[in-house]
Amino acid sequence: METSSTATSILKKGSLLLLAGFYFFAGVNHFLNPDFYLPLIPDYLVFKSEINVISGVIEMVLAVSVLVPTLRKWAAYAIVAMLIAFIPSHVHFIVIGSCVTDGLCVPEWVGWARLLVVHPILIGWAWWHRY
Repeated sequence: METSSTATSILKKGSLLLLAGFYFFAGVNHFLNPDFYLPLIPDYLVFKSEINVISGVIEMVLAVSVLVPTLRKWAAYAIVAMLIAFIPSHVHFIVIGSCVTDGLCVPEWVGWARLLVVHPILIGWAWWHRY
């Protein structure tokens, strides 16, 4: 029984580090490749550059926060909230024809898979780390 508990603990710690790394590097990428993110921000939102910067900062702060045991619960909830807030961006991506730039287009089903499969998995991953 102890081996199973130890294996689960190791898996959860590894998953937590992967989660933190994923969001930290995603946040950094907002600064390294803003032209990738700007077209994903729906046209009805103003200050797209500022939204991109704020999103990147939030992702990096949450990535670090989820590693701090006393902040982990709230950081995990905030990641879930952030992912929910990003849903209009995924819908916008589908509406604009699943193209970020003229040269970077994917089949429409990829946009739908991102929204309906990948996004819920990311939400569940953060939710798992709330305790």
